[in-house]
Amino acid sequence: MTVQGISTRSETPDEARRLAMLHAVERKLLWLSAWMIHHANHIRPNRDGLKVGGHQASCASAVSILTALYFDILKPADRVAVKPHAGPVFHAMNLLLGRQSAEKLATLRQFGGIQPYPSRMKDGGEVDFSTGSVGLGVALTSFGSLVQDYVRLKKLVPEGLPAGRHVAIVGDAELDEGNIYEALLEGWKHDIRNVWWVVDYNRQSLDSVVQDRLFGRIEGLFRDMGWNVVTLKYGRRLSAAFARPGGEALRHWIDDCPNSLYAALTFQGGAAWRAALMAELGREEGVRAIIDPLSDDELAALMTNLGGHDIETLMEAFREADALGDQPTCFIAYTIKGMGLPFAGHKDNHAGLMTKEQMEGFRAEMGIRPGHEWDEFEGLEFSSAEMRAFVDSIPFARKLTPEGRRLSSPTIHVPARLPVPRVPAGRKLSTQAAFGEILAGIGRGEGEFKELASRIVTTSPDVTVSTNLGPWVNRRGIFDRHLKNDVFRDAKLASAQRWGMSPEGQHVELGIAEQNLFLVLAALGLADRLYGARLLPIGTVYDPFVNRGLDALIYGCYMDARFLLVSTPSGLTLAPEGGQHQSVNTPLIGMAQDRLAAYEPAFADELAILMRHAFAHMQAENGSSVWLRLSTRGLEQPERTLDPAAVIAGGYWVTPPAEGARIAIAYQGPLAPEAMAAFATLREEEPGAGLLAVTSPDRLHQGWIEARKRARQGPGGAPSHIETLLAPLARDAGIVTLLDGHPAALDWMGAVRGQRVAALGVDRFGQAGDIPALYAEYGLDEAAILDACAEVLVGQ
Repeated sequence: MTVQGISTRSETPDEARRLAMLHAVERKLLWLSAWMIHHANHIRPNRDGLKVGGHQASCASAVSILTALYFDILKPADRVAVKPHAGPVFHAMNLLLGRQSAEKLATLRQFGGIQPYPSRMKDGGEVDFSTGSVGLGVALTSFGSLVQDYVRLKKLVPEGLPAGRHVAIVGDAELDEGNIYEALLEGWKHDIRNVWWVVDYNRQSLDSVVQDRLFGRIEGLFRDMGWNVVTLKYGRRLSAAFARPGGEALRHWIDDCPNSLYAALTFQGGAAWRAALMAELGREEGVRAIIDPLSDDELAALMTNLGGHDIETLMEAFREADALGDQPTCFIAYTIKGMGLPFAGHKDNHAGLMTKEQMEGFRAEMGIRPGHEWDEFEGLEFSSAEMRAFVDSIPFARKLTPEGRRLSSPTIHVPARLPVPRVPAGRKLSTQAAFGEILAGIGRGEGEFKELASRIVTTSPDVTVSTNLGPWVNRRGIFDRHLKNDVFRDAKLASAQRWGMSPEGQHVELGIAEQNLFLVLAALGLADRLYGARLLPIGTVYDPFVNRGLDALIYGCYMDARFLLVSTPSGLTLAPEGGQHQSVNTPLIGMAQDRLAAYEPAFADELAILMRHAFAHMQAENGSSVWLRLSTRGLEQPERTLDPAAVIAGGYWVTPPAEGARIAIAYQGPLAPEAMAAFATLREEEPGAGLLAVTSPDRLHQGWIEARKRARQGPGGAPSHIETLLAPLARDAGIVTLLDGHPAALDWMGAVRGQRVAALGVDRFGQAGDIPALYAEYGLDEAAILDACAEVLVGQ
């Protein structure tokens, strides 16, 4: 529907007063957001001379929308993604709500201060979803709603905790992001509910005014996906003008006005509006009666009275949608970028900042006394006591729990040992297959595994079976808000998969878009803090296609979402599948990504240790997400007892070197057989050589970096795990490293003690073939390893 303006019913004195106070809040948010940015750029000392920046115009376009939402319709359980460039408005709102200090507002974009874009980790508990990654916060609201349904249908939430709506304030340029439409389609598949997207439609992007009218197409996409679409184009004053004689001609003129012309006239002001209207409509009956009595300022105010800046229109639309129930709704709120500021409508205003002279004029207009710029209710017609009472009375001001809006949940007990698959003599097992067997064993839910099994939720982008999740899904079922039978099973047709769907299921099946996988994992991994229900999410994906969803993976880590990523199959070892499915760079991604502990085990016993660690680490106060890179190559499984601490720390000696040894081989993942074969030959010449199993270059490197930091702070710090491992080797020893991935993941080891490294790995696209052919071609076979050993020994 298209909402042209609020109804003309008369308002009671109390309603009129409440509306006046909302307008006062709107005015205050405009001032505070503009002042925060001005202060950061023009008042706070600038030690390096770099532009500080900010988005005064983007804040101004969203002020009315945010006022109507936060100070009228939203409730404490609602979860919101505020568009990135409106971050200062968000922080100003929290000042008025008593959840932020004026001193903190003055630190915008300062070290240790408020972030440029709302951040869960760095800005505190009032931020539900970080939104610096354009489009991702919007899409996450859909998956957050899905997760809320998941935990509520399973009765995992604290008793009495209400359900919330998931709301995104969307910059119109964000709708250029493809991940939004991937999420839209996935949301339709899962019948998501209780989601609102409010589009701040000012028809400007970073660089210019948008020429095309896209929303006819975009609106159709939303409707096709089952969304209610509400277009908020005109405010009450324009709607009233349209109802007068000549008003229809005025409406048609505005509807047909190109975006660029409308923006330019907005910037030029009332006189320009009058000239343009008279040239086009001066002879239309009734039009002059509308515009002639108005001053230039009044005419400019009329012509810019769009729905997204009219609080009454916004409130009515939000309330009507609220009354309709839980259907997802997209509000297209027409706005003007920079509304209320000197550069409103100018195509260059995205990064524009008010000059000091313009700010002084704006200060006078807002009635702000020098020295009172940060006062909560300075410059308003109501007293501070009246405004405080009003703000405290709004629904969103109430606490969701005594602790606030950020919730918590008790940790889930993880048994000391996970079930390691038993492998008969002569049988080989891959880490991918072992993962499926371990998870299926947990999925039985027997004894001490009952609670753990109940809190695991798996998800995969259309590769559930090929990543060995099938046995788990057969035991635990697929999640759906509605009961859907397995047609093959009902028809008694043979199938290895028994995939009935119901609210009891614990697997979320996704389409093939990897961005959606990581957004679902992010939402699941925040369930304890958003919904008070701890989940242990596991997502599986082909290792090379982590790159497809990398933006969303980084985004989830940035919010400190906790999940277990299992990427498999990986590397050249995939053999006949060819280069498109063979990963090279993923070990480096695992090393570089913050708040993600990356591992690559070679054997099932290592994997069991690391899965157990992952379930605990995901819940630890100082923990993080965990990434396991697995392989489809079957290996013979050794009978042994491992030190779990060493496996978790990143490596252990399979064969320890002699004191002062001249050489060691360090392998990672499925290259273990080649490393062991080469090592057996090497020992004939170098009996003191060592064989090192690397389970995580990420953890080894991170531990070394942290130890170096401690050493710079003073003597006495404990050495890192890699320093301890390499300590028996001679100072001039050589190390041959090998992995099925980029060699840079391990060649840094030579810097630990100044030892020479020959790093073997893959640094170019793979190709189809069998394992022996590929390993020989890419220098990973036994002969290549021995050649590298000779190289480092001769180099001594």
